Amino acid sequence: MSAQRPSGPFREGDRVQLTGPKGRMHTVTLREDGELHTHHGVLRHRDLIGLPDGSVVANSSGNEYLALRPLLRDFVMSMPRGAAIVYPKDAAQILTQADIFPGATVVEAGVGSGALSLSLLRAIGPAGRLVSFERRDDFAEVARANVETFLGELPETWNIVVGDLQEQLSTEFAAGTVDRVVLDMLAPWECIDAVAEALAPGGVVLCYIATATQLSRVAEYVRATGLFTEPEASETMVRGWHVEGLAVRPDHRMVAHTGFLITARRLAPGAIPPDVKRRAAKKPTYGDEDVELWTPGAVGDREITDKNLRKRVREAQRAAGGARLAASGDADEDAAGSADPSA
Repeated sequence: MSAQRPSGPFREGDRVQLTGPKGRMHTVTLREDGELHTHHGVLRHRDLIGLPDGSVVANSSGNEYLALRPLLRDFVMSMPRGAAIVYPKDAAQILTQADIFPGATVVEAGVGSGALSLSLLRAIGPAGRLVSFERRDDFAEVARANVETFLGELPETWNIVVGDLQEQLSTEFAAGTVDRVVLDMLAPWECIDAVAEALAPGGVVLCYIATATQLSRVAEYVRATGLFTEPEASETMVRGWHVEGLAVRPDHRMVAHTGFLITARRLAPGAIPPDVKRRAAKKPTYGDEDVELWTPGAVGDREITDKNLRKRVREAQRAAGGARLAASGDADEDAAGSADPSA
């Protein structure tokens, strides 16, 4: 059975996004005795249970809240994080540029907090297979809990392997049997040889990387293997617009650079691509010390502490427990509906 997003009336265990006065958002997991306390008053969860998605309810002070089940993008932006997430704008481009299709066999590394895993699972459908490699067990636990929270269960189409892709990819897949590979890591060039062995001819490898230095190194490594088509690189920027009557203008803020995407396709064994005419370049002179300058700590990204990470794991697991509660309620309803009425 494949995991499905909940629909129909709100029920205990559902995650609900509440938009209240001045557009302030709160995301809650519904409990029969639960309450949302704000300085605007108290909203009882039981007032929501049984209402259809998109309902408006009032709290104890008469303030109204719009209640909706979170979209995937809403959930991803608010879920507990062990590692930095792949933002929705990049996830959408990854699905398109890597051509993730229903029934595909896809490899992902690393899994981070599970944001991209959710998009990949949707794209491959119930006939596909996603295997996610993650070196850190604590990150894997956060990702599992986040996926279970959003989908209501852990899908049978997904498996997390805690370990190094370079060492374990060949034990999970025979040569030439993987359709797509998505690498979200600091040094993806270290995995390109293993990826080339696993990919089927025509398969796509896509790397999601943060800096121009990393972009240059992975592109040159892919070219040097002679096993792939010419790599293509891009970044995605999203600018919102304010639209109110004739007041139509760009928003004051935009989501600009979050990362680069670089893709290439696996050539058939023995194939030699036609020469690509481009300006001669000097031989790359970067080394490991150059890459070290662009690590998350070096560029000012805050590393999550072990204490904070343990807290995120507990938050994610609590949310997953609520999803299991809602799923068990559905199972009970199905069992009651299928029972013999004459029994």
